[in-house]
Amino acid sequence: MSKIEVSHIYKIFGPHPDRWLKAVQDGMSKEELLTRSGHTLGLRDISLSIDEGSIYVIMGLSGSGKSTLIRHFNRLIEPTSGEIRVDGQNVVELGRRELAHLRQQKMSMVFQRFGLFPHRTVLDNAAYGLAVQKVPRAQREEKARYWLDQVGLSGFEHQYPHQLSGGMQQRVGLARALATDAEILLMDEAFSALDPLIRREMQDHLLKLQARLNKTIVFITHDLDEALRLGNRIAILKDGELVQEGQPEDILLEPATEYVQAFLQDVNRSKVLNAGHALQEGARLTLTMRTRPNHALKLLQARKYDYAPVLDGKRLGGVLTVGRIIDALKEGARDVSEYVEEMASVPSTAGLDTVLGHLLQSDQPLAVTGEHDEFVGMLSRSKVLSLVSNETPELVPENAASVQQAAAEAAEAVAVAEALVSAESAEKAEPAGNVGAAEADQTGAAAAGKKPDTPEAAAAQADAAGMKAGAAGAREAASAAQERS
Repeated sequence: MSKIEVSHIYKIFGPHPDRWLKAVQDGMSKEELLTRSGHTLGLRDISLSIDEGSIYVIMGLSGSGKSTLIRHFNRLIEPTSGEIRVDGQNVVELGRRELAHLRQQKMSMVFQRFGLFPHRTVLDNAAYGLAVQKVPRAQREEKARYWLDQVGLSGFEHQYPHQLSGGMQQRVGLARALATDAEILLMDEAFSALDPLIRREMQDHLLKLQARLNKTIVFITHDLDEALRLGNRIAILKDGELVQEGQPEDILLEPATEYVQAFLQDVNRSKVLNAGHALQEGARLTLTMRTRPNHALKLLQARKYDYAPVLDGKRLGGVLTVGRIIDALKEGARDVSEYVEEMASVPSTAGLDTVLGHLLQSDQPLAVTGEHDEFVGMLSRSKVLSLVSNETPELVPENAASVQQAAAEAAEAVAVAEALVSAESAEKAEPAGNVGAAEADQTGAAAAGKKPDTPEAAAAQADAAGMKAGAAGAREAASAAQERS
């Protein structure tokens, strides 16, 4: 559900913005506006929808309009045209008293340069918003102490800002914003003035707090790594215009313009994208624990696969190889359940940096699973390389240990399947007992095109046909594999 709706916001800085609004709406450029009127275009036709409980990142280079935009949300800057609705209420139409209530109760702001009062203690700074609300001193200090503890500043209550590091000062600013229990946090380049290590710590702290508090956070930054790490959605501005908006991975995979692509060129993609983005494309063959060996062989050889994932219900049960199918056929198994081997897997949320670690340690196939261990798909090694390098490498077979190995296994499958068919025919020729006689009769009946007249005979006929089909499929696979070699 949308918490904040921004609709067609324009901002023109200068003495007579209304005179030039129509020209800007009709497409007058920023440069032409400045040349002809001396006015500056701050924002052009910005529309956004910010979900409740999300971290929404607005980013861009200096002069892109990002800080101008966030200051429209609490009307520190008045729009030239457009609407901003918070919980359905148009902020642009609020009177002075209603606007003050919005700023005090519903929105809090964290500034880049901390905005602390140097003559007040850490405790008094953290309690300042509550003091403005005229909360009694004992109550506001209790609340301020709680939030100072939450941001890791317990014990520093009576220190002054100049006695704290930059990161600690920003924590005071964050505690002050949280102490008012506002539903919306506006964070304008809140971590940009911090050293890289401290900045990372503050990002971690914000994410931990957000997981518990579920605030609606609008976060301004010029750092794409920070935006990709924090944002549920990202809006990218350039020269006061919105050039792309969407989920972080969508922007990373499909940049809309060269400007966005330039932002992305130095991003560590392996820390943003995950295993779910690197699945093999197209329908994937899966077997079940109850699949018959001859049917499994037919399916794999028809697709020239040397293995297939096996499901136990919706969960990943393991992997079945051609070699293990051959074992099952030799031993006359009714299904493949005893021949399924363990299969390595990673959760779909695992970052590609984690996935790369798995791929470097083993050349075995890797499955991708969901939140409840359900099978999602098979990982594509070539796709992982493509996503990490942002290039398209030469594709390699995803489902063959080697062409030679596939050819050898297919040839063995031919021999095994044909031997089993011959053995089955011999058993039918010299039946033992009534059941054997019935099976032999029905085998002859099948050859004559007659239907079986008992369940046992029908099963015997089906198995015989399956074995023959398996042998035929294995022959084709062996021939194809030899051609590839």
